[in-house]
Amino acid sequence: MTGAAQTLAAQAVVAQNLANVSTNGFRADQFELTAAPISGPGYPTRVNTVAQSTGFSTASGAVGQTGAPLDVAVMGNGWLAVQAKDGSEAYTRAGDLHLTPDGALVTATGLPVLGDGGPISIPPADSISVGRDGTITIVPQGVGAKGAGPIARLKLVNPPAATLTKGTDGLVRLKSGASAESDSTVQVQGGALETSNVNAPRAMVEMIELSRLFDMQTRLMNSTDQNAQASQKLLATS
Repeated sequence: MTGAAQTLAAQAVVAQNLANVSTNGFRADQFELTAAPISGPGYPTRVNTVAQSTGFSTASGAVGQTGAPLDVAVMGNGWLAVQAKDGSEAYTRAGDLHLTPDGALVTATGLPVLGDGGPISIPPADSISVGRDGTITIVPQGVGAKGAGPIARLKLVNPPAATLTKGTDGLVRLKSGASAESDSTVQVQGGALETSNVNAPRAMVEMIELSRLFDMQTRLMNSTDQNAQASQKLLATS
């Protein structure tokens, strides 16, 4: 019973990954099924099955060109800093950015994008471009190309993978709850987006394997129940 319950939990992880196979910058969750001893009286050979999270995959997804001036793809290791709904600093690889009517730079889900000085706001401009170091350069409206200049820089970080944890909102944070320092070595590619790093064929194979495992576990429970019923009938007639 515990094995079947944990198999369902593992299936939920795989289903979540498959549901985000087209989500820009998504990082696949990982798990493993392990044995855990049962506390209390009983034989030491009795164990429970536990679906234990092993974090998330740090592999990069494929990068595709979009041509949109505010689309950015983090190249190699690194993260884009955003402000989560609770006001804390969090990190993402989803670089499909856009401007709100009041000029705030936000993600596709509406989270403010952070610069080195806080949330980024961009005034009306004839053109916008993002440099490889995350510097945002604009040509203000009515000024002409000679008036082009940088106005902000994306906060790009690259803390060690072991210090990161992924929340249920899909955002990554430092396990300590602190804010990571900017890393000038992290680069982005403008006019491009990174896709999900979920390997759809592999996830489908995992789902099939878990489904077969769950079927075996339920058949084992049914067989045990049938044996118990047969034993009761034998005792009743003896």
